[in-house]
Amino acid sequence: MDSDRQLDNCAAVCFLAGDYADGHQQDRRKICSNCDRPVKVCLCNIIPSEPITTVTRIVILHHPHEQRHKLATVPVLSKCLDNCDVIVGRRLRYGDCDILDSLHDDALRNPNFTSRAIFLFPGADTSPSQEINHWKSSKNTVEMTNYVLIAFDGTWKHAREMMRASLSFLSKFALQVHLDYDIGNDGGTIFNSDLILRKEPFSGCMSTMEAVAHCLRILEPNGISIESNLIEVLRSMVKFQASFLKPMKHRPKLIKGGREGKI
Repeated sequence: MDSDRQLDNCAAVCFLAGDYADGHQQDRRKICSNCDRPVKVCLCNIIPSEPITTVTRIVILHHPHEQRHKLATVPVLSKCLDNCDVIVGRRLRYGDCDILDSLHDDALRNPNFTSRAIFLFPGADTSPSQEINHWKSSKNTVEMTNYVLIAFDGTWKHAREMMRASLSFLSKFALQVHLDYDIGNDGGTIFNSDLILRKEPFSGCMSTMEAVAHCLRILEPNGISIESNLIEVLRSMVKFQASFLKPMKHRPKLIKGGREGKI
């Protein structure tokens, strides 16, 4: 009898624990309908109540892996801007976006087509790039206003693959530009910058949100204000994320043989 009573009590406890676990999981899975983030890490208080208006059209190719990444900035960026298209995929091609298709067709019809579209990526021997300020001040673009800015969102490796896969399409109507960068120096981390969510591979690399903000400062008539608003949102995201980090413990510097060296 005692053993039967113990089994019944055990079953009751397990049942209640299962209910609690299910309820806890459901609570964790609740998603904010506005910012599409879990309610416990909702960012609605830092997203502008009205999307920021821009003359520039922003098109972002969002790598599929980034959809699962908790620190991706594009979902928040797209809610901050009213003229931003996000395409999930690994390359841009004809049929993905109406504005890109239109620019592609215009370029084919007119050999003297002056491009108002730019795609953001550091230059290389196989894909030379202009610094965006220099491109903006060139005689061919000085009178333009309705720019199209194309960005690749993913890890450095994925972004490079996405750019190369899209190049045969983009090269027909868009020019490659970049912000200042230095591959000779290491990139920052969340521990030494209030604008970095993930470790960057080299100096000048930054999140898509920060890169777009800096570009809009150059392209938009009221670019300084737009950049400031977007950077403030990003800074709040980084501050929020940093509040969950554990302090890093000092690691002694080791010399050959595994012995602790003097610092």
